[in-house]
Amino acid sequence: MPLTSPCPAPHSPRRPARPVRRRTAQALLASAVGVCLVAASGPVEPLGIGDPLFPHLGNPGYDVQAYDLDLVYPGRNDRPLEAVTTIDARITAELDRINLDFAHGTVRSVEVDGEPAAFAGAGEDLVITPDDDLDRGDPVRITVRHTSDPRRPEDREGGWVRTGDGLVMANQADAAHLVFPCNDHPSDKAMFSFRITVPDGYTAVANGLPTAVDRAPGTTTWGYRTRNPMATELAQVSVGRSAVVHRSGPHDLPLRDVVPAEHRTALEPWLARTPQQISWMEDRVGRYPFATYGLLLAEASTGFALETQTLSLFERDLFTDPALPAWYVESIMVHELAHQWFGDSVSPRTWADLWLNEGHATWYEALYAEERGGRSLESRMRAAYESSDGWRAAGGPPAAPEPPEPGRKIGIFRPGVYGGAALVLYALRQEIGREAFDRRLERAWVVRHRDGNASTADFVRLASETAGRDLTGFLHAWLYDATTPPMPGHPDWRSSKRAATDESGPHTPEYRHGHLPGPHGHRPAAGGE
Repeated sequence: MPLTSPCPAPHSPRRPARPVRRRTAQALLASAVGVCLVAASGPVEPLGIGDPLFPHLGNPGYDVQAYDLDLVYPGRNDRPLEAVTTIDARITAELDRINLDFAHGTVRSVEVDGEPAAFAGAGEDLVITPDDDLDRGDPVRITVRHTSDPRRPEDREGGWVRTGDGLVMANQADAAHLVFPCNDHPSDKAMFSFRITVPDGYTAVANGLPTAVDRAPGTTTWGYRTRNPMATELAQVSVGRSAVVHRSGPHDLPLRDVVPAEHRTALEPWLARTPQQISWMEDRVGRYPFATYGLLLAEASTGFALETQTLSLFERDLFTDPALPAWYVESIMVHELAHQWFGDSVSPRTWADLWLNEGHATWYEALYAEERGGRSLESRMRAAYESSDGWRAAGGPPAAPEPPEPGRKIGIFRPGVYGGAALVLYALRQEIGREAFDRRLERAWVVRHRDGNASTADFVRLASETAGRDLTGFLHAWLYDATTPPMPGHPDWRSSKRAATDESGPHTPEYRHGHLPGPHGHRPAAGGE
């Protein structure tokens, strides 16, 4: 693990290692690629929970209940932050070691339940050896004192993003462990609290609601806490010379936007559209699932927007580029808002279930563009159908995406999990009818799996319940086949593999930074200008 300091073994004697019987912490991943944990006497090894796309992500043997992140920003975004990450977890298998994901910082010390613990790096894991073995059912508190380096490693993407006046986070798909030690897989959601200390003149904001503001000579410490569990990939911390703009949303929902202070007035007309957009989504899928929401507009050139929980990340330029029509900008806003239900509240069980996130967000983005921008949903779906075989050939079908290139896990965000996945939802609505899909299935999905994780199999099961008949065969073809099935109600639609190299699909104009579809490279929400 890069830049990890060595740690001496604890002074107290260690009892002999006993045989261990370990399995993955996530029982629902039991059928995925298996991993083997080694006894304490063996070499330290990186582990994983057997995700079908990224088998070495996450770690077995424990379930994180809460993270507490204490960060100290030095006043420059090219220097490491001093940090303390405290993890409260429950042991789910007998362990004599604990693996955390952490790959870009200097570890200064580790404690387990208040006692010093030995540690070492292995691949992208921090392997901790406590003085005593841990038994199934035990609570454990792990405290790691470390640095958090905002300078991006040459061979990785994500983590801290350096902005014109500070920092923000972009942790999708697996970059949270470039920022802090964690169990970096969406199947292990947890509560989060933050304390961020910054010099005078800076404002710090994080996921959730504010808890305290403590001022000292020369510094201010800002506290935040989530009220709902969150995946590590959705963590967000903003540090900058920012203005925080407050307003109320539907049913007095507290909204807060974080914008560069000098641009607050110019951005206000865009920020004021959020309450109406929340109402629009609530009319379709039910009550907003969290205690707050807002936009984080960063002075950075990322080429994407990101659904960090309760505080969606955008480039400021998205809202000031005169080449982008208003309907398009608003549809991107709705895409990230829709993710608060689909992807944040209901998180994927594995990364192969990503289509459930991006397909739904693209679906509501397209519906909004049709209603507010006059962009025909049917025309967009027909164009997607024409490209669908090409997308499948290039990156796999929606629910079985091909693994990305090494070091580029963000490469899973391909057209097939955006437009291709939205096409699956359109086909399902054609098959079961609008009433069943719009009013029953979608609402039931976000209620049944709120604050949890769900899989493709869960969605197929609920769709069948809603329709009153088994849809396994119908949906399996749409989700897993190499070629696109016939579209119900549109027997004349045809697909072609010629779209295999087409990243933009039918959507024009292309946002100037975009090279990927959806929030990882902006696209207009419907075909044509």
